[in-house]
Amino acid sequence: MGELSNIEMLPLPFLERMKEMLGSEYDAFLESYHSPRTYGLRVNTSKISCEEFEQIVPFPVSPIPWTTNGYFYTEDIRPSRCPLYQAGLYYLQEPSAMTPAACLPVEPGETILDLCAAPGGKATALGAALRGEGLLIANDISASRTKALLRNLELFGISNSFVTNETPAHLAEKFPEFFHKILLDAPCSGEGMFRKEEALAKDWTPKKSSELASIQRELILQAADMLRPGGLLLYSTCTFAPEEDEGTINFLLEQRTDMSLLPLPEYEGFSHGVPEWGNGNSELTKCIRLFPHKINGEGHFLALLRKHGETDCIQQPASVRSNPDTEKWLRLFFKEIGLKSLGGKPFDWSRVETRGDKVYYLPPVNSNFRGLTFLRNGLYLGDLKKNRFEPSQPFALALHKGDAESVISLPVEDPRLIRYLKGETLLIEEGESTRKKGWHLLCAEGYPLGFGKLVNGTLKNKYPAGWRV
Repeated sequence: MGELSNIEMLPLPFLERMKEMLGSEYDAFLESYHSPRTYGLRVNTSKISCEEFEQIVPFPVSPIPWTTNGYFYTEDIRPSRCPLYQAGLYYLQEPSAMTPAACLPVEPGETILDLCAAPGGKATALGAALRGEGLLIANDISASRTKALLRNLELFGISNSFVTNETPAHLAEKFPEFFHKILLDAPCSGEGMFRKEEALAKDWTPKKSSELASIQRELILQAADMLRPGGLLLYSTCTFAPEEDEGTINFLLEQRTDMSLLPLPEYEGFSHGVPEWGNGNSELTKCIRLFPHKINGEGHFLALLRKHGETDCIQQPASVRSNPDTEKWLRLFFKEIGLKSLGGKPFDWSRVETRGDKVYYLPPVNSNFRGLTFLRNGLYLGDLKKNRFEPSQPFALALHKGDAESVISLPVEDPRLIRYLKGETLLIEEGESTRKKGWHLLCAEGYPLGFGKLVNGTLKNKYPAGWRV
């Protein structure tokens, strides 16, 4: 929305309310709609450090001040066409939208819930922070959006996730006081994204906030009930509407007296919540608002809450009886590729489960998932064929640099990488492969893209059709 005509398309009741909210800052806010939107990516630090990413990224980036692993890039760049993206080394995300997951301090081994997780921007950040330990439940009520969520978690190589397509009410019944940390990026009126998505402005009505606030208040109570004593809840929206922001947080504090607000990190351009927008509760100053006229990003609201009490991080470890035939063929395949670890950690045979001809690597946390609608529990390793094991693409992406010995690693600018991602067969020169034949991981700068089978200097492409670019 860079043109004046587009500013004039903004709903008049919205503009009148923003003028009342912002006072002397209103003109600067309105002027921000002349500015182009900003573009960002977030590095997957479970696979690569920011320092190494900066060394190998083939296009210019600059750090986002409020997110340690976030970077701006310019509109003319197409990062999704880079092999490093297909290797799951970064996620494309609007810069302000990176803030909620960055402000929820996740520790490896915890149980984490992303309640409204699709398409996966925040879930991938939470999963990366767990580093393969503990459990991430990523949920969305929309079946179609949950498919996109699963794909992004697989691309990021998250091996300890449980992807559900459930109502929050059903989850609350199954998981009372279960989670150490919960992120609720609530469905909202989207006012903070009007500059980015014009359709949101066209669909906006004055009644929308009241309707959505009712949903948000139901969701935040359910989230609070699923939080362990001592646990943290991060609530966020991408709207400016006080009813959906401070109003919803004040509602929670009135309904759940065992919840209290915590201060959030402060960066240049961040604004505090306003007590008058939430029944005068002075604690609401601990909330954070992001306005597009004060930062290089779109609009957002964040609040971090803690449930009173203390709890431990001890989880019942998962234990599954491995199928002897499954283990036999897996071990042969692991020997062929020289598997040393999975995601930098020893492979745990007690977590292998076979369902029909498909093999899964379950999260390291035991829980009762019966009665839940889900797309995936853990990591899909691959399929059992006649006298062999066929690896999956999610398995390839769950492997980190150095996890396997049978690799063909090419520079990021090598055109064969793009040809591989299109499904083509590749010619491999002498010395480019670590072994003469058999299964290999094709890598960009050492980071796995997918599997191939080397025969007489030719890499037969095993990159699945559904993943091709």
